[in-house]
Amino acid sequence: MRIPMRPWTTALSAALAFTLAAFAVRVGDAAPDFAGTDTNGKTQKLSDYRGKFVVLEWTNNGCPYTRKHYESGNMQALQKEWTAKGVVWLTILSSAPGEQGYMTASEENAYITKVHADPTAAILDPKGTIGREYSAKTTPHMFVIDPSGRLIYQGAIDDHATPDPSDIKASKNYVSEALTDAMAGKPVATASTRPYGCSVKYASGGE
Repeated sequence: MRIPMRPWTTALSAALAFTLAAFAVRVGDAAPDFAGTDTNGKTQKLSDYRGKFVVLEWTNNGCPYTRKHYESGNMQALQKEWTAKGVVWLTILSSAPGEQGYMTASEENAYITKVHADPTAAILDPKGTIGREYSAKTTPHMFVIDPSGRLIYQGAIDDHATPDPSDIKASKNYVSEALTDAMAGKPVATASTRPYGCSVKYASGGE
């Protein structure tokens, strides 16, 4: 028999959620280090890329907002453009088993080949450990980390919060702008925006 949740436990859960949100990583903070296994079985550690710019991209190929950027080729173009300039691009899959966007290593590698994606690595995070460290909320949700290891951008990929690929050409791409500003030694003009897309499909008990 299921025991009803008492009001005080509900309040405690809400307070805990608020506390965790209050301590979420913010622009200007040191980006939380993490270790995750990529689709080729290699351990990827953020600390291994100190001295480089790093982009973290949360993804879910079942999400129409993610498909907007992959089916149009926009995400792949960004990956290729910036990795060619020395940026490390880590695609992260935090969907839990049984949830939309969950992929095994072989499935994700097949998808990467199919759509001609070009991240530095795709990291499997089925327990949502990395996603929760960063409070990743949507797919896509983008983060940019500078060579000193500090977060310099977090939020939406661009300023058109729709699943319609036709608006990409008219969009302001916040990731590209952040990297361009930072590489030129300038402050990032837009350092934080509200991410848009599908919610990250964490395991039960996650966000």
